[in-house]
Amino acid sequence: MHLTIRLSEILKERGMTQKQLSELTGIRPAAISEICNNQRTSINREHIEKIAECLGIQDVRDIIRLEK
Repeated sequence: MHLTIRLSEILKERGMTQKQLSELTGIRPAAISEICNNQRTSINREHIEKIAECLGIQDVRDIIRLEK
């Protein structure tokens, strides 16, 4: 099993760019890119909180999925 971050899909659904999310959250563009592309081996909890707040996401399961 592995964790998958759905941030790229969510941004597409909302018509938002990674750059816009970076500007709104204060998270470095490189970090946003790595999260979107599932290239991170660890995820900063504060980053997920900022992203969820910015996107109006109430349930972290909308961003993070555990897949087989």
